[in-house]
Amino acid sequence: MCGIVGLYLKDRSLEPRLGELLSGMLEVMSDRGPDSAGFAVYGAGDGAGLKLTVRGTDLGSLGQHLGESVVITMRDSHAVLSFPRAMEAQVRAVLAEQYPDAVITGSGTRIELYKEVGLPGDVARRFGLDGMSGTHGIGHTRMATESAVTTDGAHPFSTGEDQCLVHNGSLSNHRSLRRMLEREGMSFATDNDSEVAAGYISWKLREGESLAGALESGLDDLDGFFTFVVGTESGFAVVRDPIACKPAVMAQTDQWVAFGSEYRALVGLPGIENAHVFEPEPARVYAWERG
Repeated sequence: MCGIVGLYLKDRSLEPRLGELLSGMLEVMSDRGPDSAGFAVYGAGDGAGLKLTVRGTDLGSLGQHLGESVVITMRDSHAVLSFPRAMEAQVRAVLAEQYPDAVITGSGTRIELYKEVGLPGDVARRFGLDGMSGTHGIGHTRMATESAVTTDGAHPFSTGEDQCLVHNGSLSNHRSLRRMLEREGMSFATDNDSEVAAGYISWKLREGESLAGALESGLDDLDGFFTFVVGTESGFAVVRDPIACKPAVMAQTDQWVAFGSEYRALVGLPGIENAHVFEPEPARVYAWERG
């Protein structure tokens, strides 16, 4: 089942409303995925700094171990750590030593990535999604049909800096892909096939592919049925497998581009009545990036 959403803002005046708009889209998809939910938001950042989004227990004591050079923003069960890039190894070492159960859900200059078990609307409210600003974001509501209901299995999955992926569908060759990617130096934290898809895209980008090119390669290498929405620092992209059995709809105006598993996820967006609404074609990559 599952529901996925994505929103890319062209109009900078809408950036303070990104979280509000994305939250509404996510909550509408509740009956497609009531077990867990997650979202990634691309907000402020610069090339000199790095953000780590960390999930774990007892994170309130992070400041005692990391010092004043690390800015810590607590959001429910997650913390966002902002610091000069030169401190990355030091920060990761402290986390490994002092917080062995901590999970880094996302890293990069702009990405913040949150996910938890629960209804999508409740998850969005726990993390204050309504109040977040940014240029674009993606979200996922999960119905755990193939595994236990856990936060580890919730989307999005991030396997590279400022990269994340949400997925509706199932891959049949993810085990062989995982083995190949591990030989290429990729590592995985869960058994979820969607994390393998995220790792595949990260690997292709690392090898010099563009975002669109990486997804086009995936049409040859990924077996199964899937709809992917992928976020990067500069934009987002959508692709469906050649059969395209999973529902998907997109809409575009001069102010934004949006994706939803169903049209009802888009009806609260400003100007939807004048939008160009269409179903993305099978085996075709749609990508929007800044610049």
